[in-house]
This record gives sequence, structure tokens and C-alpha cells, in this order.
Amino acid sequence: MGDIAKDLTAGTFGGAAQLICGHPFDTIKVKLQSQPAPLPGHFPKYSGAMDAVKQTIALEGPRGLFKGMGAPLATVASLNAVLFTVRGQMEALLRSQPGDPLSVSQQFVCGAGAGVAVSFLACPTELIKCRLQAQSALGDSSLFGGAAKYGGPVDVVRHVLSEGGARGLFKGLVPTLAREVPGNAAAFGVYEALKQFFAGGQDTSGLGSSSLMVAGGLAGAAFWVSVYPTDVVKSVIQVDDYKNPKFSGSIDAFRKIMASEGVKGLYKGFGPAMARSMPANAACFLAYEVTKSSLG
Repeated sequence: MGDIAKDLTAGTFGGAAQLICGHPFDTIKVKLQSQPAPLPGHFPKYSGAMDAVKQTIALEGPRGLFKGMGAPLATVASLNAVLFTVRGQMEALLRSQPGDPLSVSQQFVCGAGAGVAVSFLACPTELIKCRLQAQSALGDSSLFGGAAKYGGPVDVVRHVLSEGGARGLFKGLVPTLAREVPGNAAAFGVYEALKQFFAGGQDTSGLGSSSLMVAGGLAGAAFWVSVYPTDVVKSVIQVDDYKNPKFSGSIDAFRKIMASEGVKGLYKGFGPAMARSMPANAACFLAYEVTKSSLG
């Protein structure tokens, strides 16, 4: 099996593991990010992450925590194939000799390049996911024009195409790029740095599962710490109404969040995102490494 096929297969297994472990946390993150700022004298819809969990389960049952999982699950093969394959090909380009280990700084470059490529697939997938996840938080909000409810991913696509055309599926591409490029640079750079630290050198082939899980979990945390405010901007833009948008673009969204909620508004849902990143990315990187190793 060639290197591209190995990266494609291993990336698919890694992405599936990441999604299954992390999606409920992601749902709560998006609900907290996208809830409108409360009117003066009123309380927000959700007082925090645990309140969002309780309200979601009370209203929709446990299945509500997995809302929007269909779109990323359906495309997880493509997303992770692109991410890990582009990273693998960039590694090959940067090596002076086949099989040579790369430095941490070179892994930062590989992660950034992979982030550019994956953004064009991630943007429409995230848009569908966010609109499904956020609709209960925004059901009474002007962001959704009062009461837009989606029956599922296909229904979201139908609505988006009718309201925004094909370009509508790429709403939020700029903040998606601004999240994926530095985020993946940080994640892959930190992952390689930790692997080399645990291995005591550049040969990391002998690392066990626990070391790979710790490195993967902390790499995921590095992703979110480096780009979280950008993710909040992306989420509010992607759930914004097409015909009567609240935000004219990323800078406008950033300014309005700062004006209405301050810096705190750029970190809504940060707790669930960090709680998700450790187990989800530990599972992702471990599944990737084990699958690739088993393929030879």
C-alpha cells in the first residue's frame, strides 16, 4: 500500500475516533458560542456548559448531544484523508532523504499546509453542523428570522442553496482558514515536539499507546488555545441569517462580539472545547498511528 493510501486510511480511522469521542462536547460548544447576547436585565439562554447539557437532554433527549454528527461523519473520510495526506506529502517534500525525521518547525509548516487544504472541505461541513447544533439555541432569535428548523443535513443544504446559492455553503471560509492554518500548525508541531520529548530524540517509532495519547491530547489542546476566538467568529457567521445578516463579515462579527460581551464573548464555550479536545484528539492520533503502523 502506498504512502498516500496509508495516510488516507489511517486518517479516516483517526477522524472517526475523534468524532465519536468529541461530538457531544462540540454540540455544547456551538450552542454556547451561538446563543445571542441577553437583553439588558435578562439572563442568557444557557448559564454555562452544564446548563446547556441539561436543557439539551430535557428538550431533545441524549440524541440532541449528537445533533449535526451526520454531516461530519459522512465527510470524515474526505476531511481526514486531505489533512493527513497533504501533511504526509509535505513531509516527503521537506525530507532531504526518504525516512529522515523532521524537525518540530518543519512539522509546523506541514500542519499549516494541511490546514489550508482541509479548510475548503471543512467550511461547508462545519456550516451544516453548526446550523443543526445551534438551532435550538437560536429558535427564537432574529438570527434565524424567528423559527427556522432543519430536519437534517440535507434539509440544511436545501435551505442554504435556496437562500445563499452555492456560495452560501462557503459562508465563513475566511475564519475557517484563520482557524485551520495556525491551529493545525500548532497541533502537529506540538504533537511532534512531545513525541520527540517522550522518545528522548527524533526516533519516535518505539513510543507506546499512552505516550501517543498524551501527545495527541495536548496537541488538540494546543489547536484550540491558539485559535479559539477565531472559532467563535466562524460559528456566529455560519449560523447568521442569509437574507438579513447580523454580521457583514469576520471583522464586523469580532467588533460586535467585543462591543456587546467583551473579551469573554470570544471565549464562550471554551470549557467544552477544551474538555473535548483532550480525549477526542488522543483518540484521533492514536487511531491514526495504530492504523498506519498496522498497514506497514
